[in-house]
Amino acid sequence: MAAIEKVKVVVLGDSGVGKTSLTYLIAHNKPLLSPGWTVGCSVEVKLHRYKEGTQAQNTFFVELWDVGGSNNHRNTRNVFYQPTHGIILVHDLTNRKSQINLQKWLSEILNQDSTNPNYQHVDVDPEQFLGSTQIPILVIGTKYDLAEEKQRKNQYRRLASSIAEQCGADEIFVNCYQARSLAPGTTNSVKLTRFFDKVIERRYYSRAGSLADKRRPMPHVLAGASPAAGARPPQYLSPRFYHMD
Repeated sequence: MAAIEKVKVVVLGDSGVGKTSLTYLIAHNKPLLSPGWTVGCSVEVKLHRYKEGTQAQNTFFVELWDVGGSNNHRNTRNVFYQPTHGIILVHDLTNRKSQINLQKWLSEILNQDSTNPNYQHVDVDPEQFLGSTQIPILVIGTKYDLAEEKQRKNQYRRLASSIAEQCGADEIFVNCYQARSLAPGTTNSVKLTRFFDKVIERRYYSRAGSLADKRRPMPHVLAGASPAAGARPPQYLSPRFYHMD
């Protein structure tokens, strides 16, 4: 039986921005009707076809590590950051502060080994993300439906995320309660697919290493025939892990 390789994408953002609903939507192509608060970290697994439709097509598992955003666990979150092959930064489109805080989240994961207690405030140099050899980043704004409603009432003006521009990253806006937000063929879906392809390419098809591939990798999952399009991985492949601090 052939082994299906995997990559790990860490999903970061403030509490309440909708990371859990987002990761569920990405992994299962349907909304999570009753999301709860994440304590520590939870993991969803998505089956992704790298460079689908080309001779280079291959199947990978993408692990989406939804890291809880509570400040109470800030000093222990770095246990979830090793290793990191890609980063999704999530903010609430109706909450400007959550967008501004993405800079702190990016600083936190990049400076995870720092002994400086104020490491989350270290400025991020956008230059380190430019070029195909650097860790891929995707910025996602949630609650798009609420933002659109406020915009219609002239109560809100959506601004492009400056961190996406600084890092040369794509940015998409979604309503996590609508599967069509990430429907195949949409701009959002194309950008998400392109991001996963970049993560896989950097991990397996380039000389660049991941952010911190220092620990022994977990065993590969063995699989038989390739799952049918749209099929979910077996149940034991997509557990949800919770770390109680």
